[in-house]
Amino acid sequence: MSGTNRKAAHGSYLRYHIMGNHLRGDRLFPRTIRVLVVEDEEYDVRRLRSTLKPFEDQIAIVDVVASGDAALNLLEQKTNQFDLVIMDLQLAGGLMGEALIRAIKRIAPSVQIIVMTKMTINVTDFDFANRLLSAGAFWYCTKYPADIEEYIYQPTDLILSIFNAYQRKALLHEQSKSLSKLQRDVEEKLAQTRILGISPQIQKLRAQIKQLAISDATVLITGASGTGKELVAKNIHYESRRRIENFVAIQCGSIPVDLIESALFGHEQGSFTGATNAKAGFFEAAHHGTLFLDEVTDLPLSAQVKLLRVIQEGEIEKIGRTEKVKVDVRIIASTNKILQKEVSAGRFREDLFYRLNVVPISVPLLRDRPEDIAVLWEHYMERMSVETERPAPRTDEAVFNVLAKYAWPGNVRELKNVVQRLVLQGHETIDEAIIGDLLLIHSGSSLVDRPDGVIFHDSDSTVPLRDLEHQLRRKYFEYIRKKSTSDAEAARKLGLAPPNYHRMCKELGIKE
Repeated sequence: MSGTNRKAAHGSYLRYHIMGNHLRGDRLFPRTIRVLVVEDEEYDVRRLRSTLKPFEDQIAIVDVVASGDAALNLLEQKTNQFDLVIMDLQLAGGLMGEALIRAIKRIAPSVQIIVMTKMTINVTDFDFANRLLSAGAFWYCTKYPADIEEYIYQPTDLILSIFNAYQRKALLHEQSKSLSKLQRDVEEKLAQTRILGISPQIQKLRAQIKQLAISDATVLITGASGTGKELVAKNIHYESRRRIENFVAIQCGSIPVDLIESALFGHEQGSFTGATNAKAGFFEAAHHGTLFLDEVTDLPLSAQVKLLRVIQEGEIEKIGRTEKVKVDVRIIASTNKILQKEVSAGRFREDLFYRLNVVPISVPLLRDRPEDIAVLWEHYMERMSVETERPAPRTDEAVFNVLAKYAWPGNVRELKNVVQRLVLQGHETIDEAIIGDLLLIHSGSSLVDRPDGVIFHDSDSTVPLRDLEHQLRRKYFEYIRKKSTSDAEAARKLGLAPPNYHRMCKELGIKE
């Protein structure tokens, strides 16, 4: 057979086998695969070009260089202009071999590398192949037998490997884009949940969060209602290695007692009356991420036992399933109570307390860090102005003296609600009188005391009935909650169903 006929036969053979495997087509390869060849023997460059000739509409040799140093210089200048490097393992002088492969991957990690070599004839030389793959090569082929003048040995395997290498590069590119997007999302969430303040207490808190984010240790966050315990938990999560996984927050007191086990651990279809479908619990939803147990003392003792077992064993028992399910979850818990007192009173398990209290962290009261009030005030004023599409009112300097002296029983959450109310009221300027009416502070005013126990401020300004009702409800809800062991008990004392209780708490700004 003449050389021309052999080439035609070679091209037909390749097309038949490659197309038979459905590796051609615009859907899989939307553009030409761009190749950089690193080869110092013109004879082998010619054989490679001849091998790729039948697929020149899909595979293009963009550049040919004869040394490793030239290849690296070209890649540094045109990092995004190559999909694939086909290189000889032994080059004349300079950088070559596995060192060159590693250097290429440092410059262009997603570029795939196929090695052509005379160093081995045996394509099943696993030790040789492992060294190349460990260095970063995608595939290799031998140049032998050397008497084939028209094309590289194993031409079909070479073409298939080029297509597969391109697909791998495209996949790595998509993974990189997805990871970058996730990272941007995490940064946005951190920006939205950043802990504001300039006080020593807040600076110490931020330092503790940074330290806790390094490990997977269980954290117990303590602090009064409204101080921002969930905010601290979110910052720990988004600063940690679990940042791109789920952060699942549970209001422990909002789960009906008879549904706690199902909510936490999930159930199988038909495992109990009403279980029409299988359901994943909170632990499964937080797999590889973080589970935040807000107000963990609201969990009944029966649920505390099961929670302790999960923390100890790293496994959950779904209702209706005999096999245990492994879960990888970081636990962060919070409480506004003194857990040692709850343990002494028999309302909280001592062994669970020690499991949760691995690393304690306390969130300070707002009144104990008055220098942060102005920072938070300006932040929420700007934020509420954007959310409500209303101009932010100007605040007189004298107002900040009033705010610094106020006790802030509702902490940061109360300050946020006060700002929201002021923005909605449409004031151009907030002065001492306006803030005094809102917070029921009247410096130097007399009080009118009535026999029925109701006290009114003797002032020319009045508080709208709706605002007064809101404040009264809030204070009463907070009072009842402090006198109760759980949200469920507080709801019962108020004569409310638990869902209605939680809805009203959110409306009053007691819960988020």
